[in-house]
Amino acid sequence: MTARTATVTRKTGETDINVELDLDGSGLSEILTGIGFLDHMLTALSKHSRIDLKLVCRGDLEVDEHHSAEDCGIALGEALDRSLGDRSGIRRFGSAYAPLDESLARAVIDFSGRPHADVNLYLRREMVGELSCEMVPHVFESLAITARMTLHLDVLKGRNDHHQTESAFKAFAIALRAAVSRDDSAGVPSTKGVL
Repeated sequence: MTARTATVTRKTGETDINVELDLDGSGLSEILTGIGFLDHMLTALSKHSRIDLKLVCRGDLEVDEHHSAEDCGIALGEALDRSLGDRSGIRRFGSAYAPLDESLARAVIDFSGRPHADVNLYLRREMVGELSCEMVPHVFESLAITARMTLHLDVLKGRNDHHQTESAFKAFAIALRAAVSRDDSAGVPSTKGVL
């Protein structure tokens, strides 16, 4: 069985990021982005997707959290893409609902090779912790584009932005786990023969 792992280093004038990812892990994580709430969300993503994830980011937080959050999404998406190789032997599609108290989120993923993200979280506050609410969908969009996946992510209801964001990350994680799970009988799961 081929290891489905990836290591990504992304270094720009704004961030320095290292990601280690194992799709066939148990949900162990070591996350240090400098943004506490993003650390919390990426830890939840790792736990509920059962993907082992180490992500360390040193970014220009003295400016704001934008570059760090965006580049974490980009680097994580790149690691997912690399770890999947030619995408043969995966289920390809995944969907999930995740509640958190009054909030309910739905995620639908297709590792089609065609990047697209439609993210509707309906957040109202300016910030959750040190992460601006406008950055949350941007993280998912950046991740989906570099992972070459189609992602539809919607918060269906909720009143608390922390709960809505966390339910979105958890729904994404559960759908991700399904989409990357092994189905060796499928070969490349596409009528085109390539993803």
